Amino acid sequence: MSAPGKIIMIRHGQSAANADTSIYNRVPDYRIPLTALGVEQARAAGEEIRRQLDGRQVCVYVSPYLRAYQTLEALNLGPLVERVIEEPRLREQDWANFQLAGEIEDQKELRNAYGHFFYRFREGESGSDVYDRISSFMETLYRHWSKPSYAPNALFVTHGLTMRLFCMRWFHWSVEYFESLNNPENAEVRTLLRTTGGKYELDKPFTQWEQRRVDETVLDAPPMFF
Repeated sequence: MSAPGKIIMIRHGQSAANADTSIYNRVPDYRIPLTALGVEQARAAGEEIRRQLDGRQVCVYVSPYLRAYQTLEALNLGPLVERVIEEPRLREQDWANFQLAGEIEDQKELRNAYGHFFYRFREGESGSDVYDRISSFMETLYRHWSKPSYAPNALFVTHGLTMRLFCMRWFHWSVEYFESLNNPENAEVRTLLRTTGGKYELDKPFTQWEQRRVDETVLDAPPMFF
């Protein structure tokens, strides 16, 4: 099995919707572009990724969203890219076809009370739905890695929630621990490094808004009163 030495993940740079959420009302989520700042963020991240690759090739999996493709383009990886595979399972969490600001804010409040992993947006997905498609994507990865000609590195150009859920699935983090994690910033990079024992380690943890252990379960959660 030709498992890559590094699995690099990057969240897209700042999008127009990150700067102005009202754009969700009139532009499909997958068509929302990067801002000029987002392009610069991705270019800076490209320098970091090129240092990590150190001249070795990478197989790229990119979300089909415009902001992900524009991020990949701005990384400027050139001949280091062995091939690019559009991977819909790396897309953003589906919220709604067109997002009405007031309604989405109401649902965000409900999600905060219910829990980010299990709450399902109307006309959209829950975090657990994204987790399931990430699990399916991992099966595809294993098939790709079974080929001896696979590139020595892999790169996912994707979205913040998707990055966290991939790591949750990969490292078997509990739901309670996932709930404590913050999203990475725009164009922030995380890398899974393969050790001499063949296992992977995350180069740096996600920040937490609340301290919870990796092995905490719902049994450790504060009781609910009703």
